[in-house]
Amino acid sequence: MIEKRFTIAIAFAAGAFVAIAIRELAQFGTSTSKNAPTIRSRPFRLDQERDQEGIESTIGNTPLFVIKSLSDVTGCTILAKAEFLHGAGGSPKDRVALSIIQKAESAGLLTPHSGDTIYEGTVGSTGISLATLCRARGYLAHIFMPSDQAMEKSDLLLKLGAIVDRVRPAPIVDQAHFVNQARNLAAEHTADPNRPGRGFFADQFETEANWRAHYEGTGPEIFQQSGQDLDAFVAGAGTGGTISGVAMFLKQNSPNIKIVLADPTGSGLFNRIKHGVMFHPKEKEGTRRRHQVDTLVEGIGLSRSTANFEAGRELIDDAVKVTDAQALAMARWLVEKDGIFVGSSSAVNCGCVEMFSLDYAY
Repeated sequence: MIEKRFTIAIAFAAGAFVAIAIRELAQFGTSTSKNAPTIRSRPFRLDQERDQEGIESTIGNTPLFVIKSLSDVTGCTILAKAEFLHGAGGSPKDRVALSIIQKAESAGLLTPHSGDTIYEGTVGSTGISLATLCRARGYLAHIFMPSDQAMEKSDLLLKLGAIVDRVRPAPIVDQAHFVNQARNLAAEHTADPNRPGRGFFADQFETEANWRAHYEGTGPEIFQQSGQDLDAFVAGAGTGGTISGVAMFLKQNSPNIKIVLADPTGSGLFNRIKHGVMFHPKEKEGTRRRHQVDTLVEGIGLSRSTANFEAGRELIDDAVKVTDAQALAMARWLVEKDGIFVGSSSAVNCGCVEMFSLDYAY
């Protein structure tokens, strides 16, 4: 039998707070990891001169590293992109937060040290990145998040000086939804002549600045670091900006690459890719335990599509659903075998590896 070789990059979250990493599978089939090709894992440096002032200078150009245990088990070379090494929030949301702020400043929507406040609805990671960068660039941060998210996230936000409102989970059509509350309060701030500065709604789910951060940064880095020889890229989707932005860049430069969505239980994005609809009738609103996503996994999975997800949706070739049990088992495996402590969204992406490899090995 002729062996087919694959190189797959997989989005991966590591650390106490969700961070993405990119792993790469280099060889499927009956081969062993000893025969797998070596993938260059040196950090990629952009050609243009970078500003070395401030915490912003630590965002971008994260390295790839081999996940040894998964590489041995699968017979592939699996690389992780160390997005937890960003210096602001320690996650890929650092890229997005900086992109949002820079584009708003360029458009005259934000002015440092003027009393301007950035409002955002987030389950944690984007809020942490925004709160850190607000401190660094002279803004205030006001974060809304669902009350069922980990307390450690809101505790860190408070320590970073953000105002934090933990609100009851609600569907997006409800004005009590955490995103809608952030949008509305930003508008009220701007309209109030008695309040200093303006309110700016970051709008991470819909703003083009989100997917562009990954199209202009993450995607080119992965392409260069992997030796421009990728066969697949696997990622989960929260806002959808990472998978869309990376997919758009990679598909432009390597049209045959496979883009695969890793989705947790209860999310509708798996069905959006596989069947063209968000939810099967058995999963309709009101039948799930939680309003947003019926899973323990935080940070990825949605019950609606977003502008960022739709920007690259047609480039996504396949989707794999990963259960809570599979994600928990993978998280334990990685910390026990490799000393890699990952968040639940990274574990979902890693749990996708075996199922995807069986489908595409031959």
